[in-house]
Amino acid sequence: MNRFIQRIPVIDSHTGGEPTRVVLSGGPDLGGGSVADMLAVFRDRHDAFRRAVILEPRGSDVLVGALLVPPSNAACAAGVIFFDNVQCIGMCGHGIMGLVVTLAHLGRIGPGAHLIETPAGIVTATLHEDESVSVENVPTWRAAKAARVEVAGVGVVTGDVAYGGNWFFIADECDRPFDCANLEHLTDFAWRTRLAVNAQGFPEVDHVILGHGSRNFVLCPGKAYDRSPCGTGTSARLACLAADGRLAENELFTQESIIGSVFRGSYRWLDRANGIIAPTIRGRAFVTSEATLMIDPRDPFCFGLSSPL
Repeated sequence: MNRFIQRIPVIDSHTGGEPTRVVLSGGPDLGGGSVADMLAVFRDRHDAFRRAVILEPRGSDVLVGALLVPPSNAACAAGVIFFDNVQCIGMCGHGIMGLVVTLAHLGRIGPGAHLIETPAGIVTATLHEDESVSVENVPTWRAAKAARVEVAGVGVVTGDVAYGGNWFFIADECDRPFDCANLEHLTDFAWRTRLAVNAQGFPEVDHVILGHGSRNFVLCPGKAYDRSPCGTGTSARLACLAADGRLAENELFTQESIIGSVFRGSYRWLDRANGIIAPTIRGRAFVTSEATLMIDPRDPFCFGLSSPL
């Protein structure tokens, strides 16, 4: 009676509190080519698979999926497509860390540097002897400094627009402390800000960072907050600090999340004249479970329950 049930083996991990679900096999045929090519096929033709893996009743809005795919570059240890509760995403820093500890857990890689092909480009992930992971991210830059947007119910909010594998609006302002007691308010503030940013000149932005100094609150595309300090977001902030001359090349920067987990980052210049850097982010991830997801076509909710934004 179970011959029509699709079984999908996965390994879950968390990086600084933010979960990653690595799909080991059982994904759709994406036709080959680069990982960016495969992402386009996955996004356009197989969104039901994304929903089944990530959404309730098997997942949650905070979960990030990582579908293992064959890399087009033979030098890479793996290819990966990242996705969340609403869309595919180009890169995911915490997800790369989770992927690396998952591959090590499986015995597929050991300590050392490994190339990983993502839709945003090839990154270098290093598994250290202490089991922490550092990720040299894709080229990162600030696209706009001190952009002013009119936010409904708030007023004018000023922030930088930067790319770190995903697009961010980074605003160092909010009228509440950056702690878990204010999560509902911070989420509302950040979501209103994102809507304004998208409508007022920056439709590509799908993440918002609020923060003072080294502590931040990151709102992800699907309206869930990032429990980790956010790897691509920390990369984007490093680009802004570098452009303003507030952080020297190779100087360490500590980014703390809303729950207190920490990433440490630095950068090297790729193109100083144009403000393009290569950021490196280091953190820790831990495997939390091995499981087999089961998709039963008789189940009316086998492809997940979408939460309204």
